[in-house]
Amino acid sequence: MATQEKHEKESSSKREQEPIELDLGLGKLSFGGLFKGLGNLIDLAGKLAEEGGEFKQEKAFTAKGPGGKDLNGVFGVSIRTLDGGKSVFETFGNIKKTPKGPVVEEVREPIVDVFDEQGHIRLIAEVPGVNEEGLSIELKGDILSLNAASKERQYAKEILLPCPVKKETLQRSFHNGILEITIEKI
Repeated sequence: MATQEKHEKESSSKREQEPIELDLGLGKLSFGGLFKGLGNLIDLAGKLAEEGGEFKQEKAFTAKGPGGKDLNGVFGVSIRTLDGGKSVFETFGNIKKTPKGPVVEEVREPIVDVFDEQGHIRLIAEVPGVNEEGLSIELKGDILSLNAASKERQYAKEILLPCPVKKETLQRSFHNGILEITIEKI
């Protein structure tokens, strides 16, 4: 009897590991990895909500573009839990969604965290592979434009600030690809 129970448990365990496949007439579609990945993401999101913190995942690849040109694609997501349990989901990279489908662009979008603190706004941007001379920051009203470039990489992003700021109080510091900007509120 013990061997039969053992065999049933092994068989049941094997079925749980096997991917679920659907044949839609155009080929088989496998859901095993997808459901497992979603389950892991849901578990991770729950853990983030309980403990606070950040989850960041990035994937890089090379694809052939028009004329056989190599295009280096990067796409990532960042999920952070802030004080009060509010979660922030942000994408980054150089793959943009268009009506014709995804497009790989030369310019990447950096991860930028915006903190609305007492008396000022603080932004932290990740622009690896760029030095301070390659940075360009422009502030027009409540929109901050960030551009960063080196021989290998280019970054660009427009950030809508949560409130009006005093342009003349903009201060920045840069160290090892991390840019920090502080601006006093009006």
